[in-house]
Amino acid sequence: MEIYLVRHTTPKIEKGICYGQADLDLTHTWKTEFKEVKTKLPSSNDIKIISSPLRRCALLAQNLGKDLTLDDRLKELNFGDWELKEWNFIPEKEINPWMKDFVNVQTPNGESYTQLASRVFSLAEEVIASKEFKKVIIVSHAGPIRAILAKILNIPLKNSFKIKIEYGDVFFITKEDNQLKLITDINL
Repeated sequence: MEIYLVRHTTPKIEKGICYGQADLDLTHTWKTEFKEVKTKLPSSNDIKIISSPLRRCALLAQNLGKDLTLDDRLKELNFGDWELKEWNFIPEKEINPWMKDFVNVQTPNGESYTQLASRVFSLAEEVIASKEFKKVIIVSHAGPIRAILAKILNIPLKNSFKIKIEYGDVFFITKEDNQLKLITDINL
């Protein structure tokens, strides 16, 4: 099995704004970015595509093929009350505990990174266990992709933010003898 983890292209939002599950549009460069992403993926009609339903992922996924499933488990971290607020204006008494332990501390009316990882792992396990697909493209966000890569690389979730993931990045994974192997080189 071949698995391609794809991060969405550039969202239309100002820098310094907290966003996770906010349903953002893409910047005006999306067509060019889509073309670049496609050059990193196999061209085939027998590819299963699974995507976050948020527009910044779903639009890209729709342009990659026809066999598409949208799955809420691939959404970015739910920042709850912090969604679309400027990071600098989130009260210190709220953000400091989260900054000290973002893996386990839940955002107000949102979720923790551990909760994100749990839902993403359940989807990943289904994909890995499937005998139906030979090639799968998963279109998601930096948080879910980091969680999956941390699991494959056997590193703690707290260290997964050392993995650089740019907009439109693609990570290639193979499954052989029930073992996942990251083919794409990354620097930790």
